[in-house]
Amino acid sequence: MLRILGHSTQACDGLTRRELLAAGTLAMAGFLQASETSPQPTRTFGKAKSVILLDLFGGPSHIDSFDPKPDAPPEIRGEFSSIPTSIPGIRFTEHVPQLAKRLQDFCLIRTLSHGYNSHNPYAVMTGFTGGSDRENYYAKPTDHPGMGAVCQYFGVGRKKDLPGYVCLPAFPGYSQGLRRAGPYGGYLGSQYNPMFSTCDPTWAKEVDGARDFYDHTLVPLGSPQLPRLTGDLTIDALDQRRSLLEQIDLASRGTVLEKQRAQAFDILTSNRARRAFDIDLETPALRDRYGRDLFGSSTLMARRLVEAGCGFVMVHTEAKGNGHWDTHANNFNMMKAWLLPYLDRAVSALLDDLDARGLLDTTLVVVCGDMGRSPKVNAKAGRDHWPKAGFCLMFGGGIKPGVVHGTTDSQAAAPKDHPVSPGDICATVYHLLGVDPENTVPDAFGRPTHISHGGSPIRQILN
Repeated sequence: MLRILGHSTQACDGLTRRELLAAGTLAMAGFLQASETSPQPTRTFGKAKSVILLDLFGGPSHIDSFDPKPDAPPEIRGEFSSIPTSIPGIRFTEHVPQLAKRLQDFCLIRTLSHGYNSHNPYAVMTGFTGGSDRENYYAKPTDHPGMGAVCQYFGVGRKKDLPGYVCLPAFPGYSQGLRRAGPYGGYLGSQYNPMFSTCDPTWAKEVDGARDFYDHTLVPLGSPQLPRLTGDLTIDALDQRRSLLEQIDLASRGTVLEKQRAQAFDILTSNRARRAFDIDLETPALRDRYGRDLFGSSTLMARRLVEAGCGFVMVHTEAKGNGHWDTHANNFNMMKAWLLPYLDRAVSALLDDLDARGLLDTTLVVVCGDMGRSPKVNAKAGRDHWPKAGFCLMFGGGIKPGVVHGTTDSQAAAPKDHPVSPGDICATVYHLLGVDPENTVPDAFGRPTHISHGGSPIRQILN
């Protein structure tokens, strides 16, 4: 059992008071709804009711996906051919044919550009690009809050028996045993953290995280699950263990702690939450359409959650083996064998599925990575970090479909026009959710801090 250092006071059943507090904290962490005293959002455009953010951890190659340069030299162009899309004159790589056919249904930003050179979701999820890898690799309480946390702070997507903010399939960094900065409440407080699902992916063989990092044959399979709390405590057993927490000092009764604990129990024992997380309720055909891999299942789960009423769902792609986009080596095999096919399949399935269910107008979908990849192919047939240029796909929720925003130079090295920052992406998301992107929140020292970090809504892509 998790122990917290300090003096211990034993309860009547032999468990220490600190152990009970630890169990209570684990039960509540990531499940808490926004405080009743949180400010209400200043309504602006506000067409979207929910957001699905698909975070392509590691930094996907823009040149080998949605911004190919077929006339560039081979060391820039790479190994892939390009294909036409549904919009004349716009070409994609050959390995995303389904999205190429649907370009008229979504918006492509080709000029996502910033200076945060790290495969870390901090910039993408917060809009803040002034950090450093050394300072922001691990989450800490003084971090800027993620978009989902800010939305919870302003009351977007609050539900009594369903988490308003969920991260799938687990916390970013789970496969490496760390907590990457980005999705958390930061200085707003841990009550704005997402609810993190859990997963237990499987592969065709035992995976060594270091040795197999660039193995393009390894596909993470599985589905996100409602979390286990601690030890062997499952959701089914949670209600029976409620009495343990009642042994905690009665001084907490009526406090924020008690309210948060009650909210956590409501969510974890909610039939609505359990049903939303039961992916087996979907037809086999639809599960196959998204893909039975971890990313496909997580993307389908995201649709289930927003359909149930969740306000903000993030899916990230980090996993051991071939589950990441940090392609310093073996870039082309990784991209063509797995990364691009699963992205093409799951995102096109999500677009079609939301449209068929009448959810597309009210669900904003954002697909992007930490950065792009270097124009020049390196000696290991890989591409290195390149935050100066990258892509973002957006659709639904007030986004104008069929727009290609921005142009990069002949080597896809930098924007020629219409550069877009992570802050601009965040501001656009806030604007479409009805939260004024000019709002501020108090930082760790009580200073008003701009939620979009200087970004502005991208007016050219709004419907």
